[in-house]
Amino acid sequence: MATVTREMLEAHPLPGEVDRDVLARCIQECVACAQSCTACVDADLAEEDVADLRRCIRLCLDCADICEATGRVLTRQTDYDAATSKAQLSSCLQACATCAEECQRHAEHHEHCRICGEECRRCVEACSALLEAMK
Repeated sequence: MATVTREMLEAHPLPGEVDRDVLARCIQECVACAQSCTACVDADLAEEDVADLRRCIRLCLDCADICEATGRVLTRQTDYDAATSKAQLSSCLQACATCAEECQRHAEHHEHCRICGEECRRCVEACSALLEAMK
């Protein structure tokens, strides 16, 4: 995945505004986090204590949507708008941090929540690194 993401960024005729390795990692983590959150929601819905997982489900759904949108926004390099990208990244970072915290609450009882929380934290790190590279 990272290889294809990096290759596509390299193939773009306009040079990017930020380090392509940092950008590619962030795009990859956004895609992976969206998938992880979607899978976690599906697993939550199959759990016996599904009512106790209501907040986790909501936050994972929000996080997945925000990560998907962020990955798409970051992938587009033509007429790049730094303010929009930074705002989207900040939103993604916050959604992932909140989701990771909630998933951690359930991690002891639900392995899928532990996995999702870890992926959310990796996405937070990638978003932070990209925000720093954009300064």
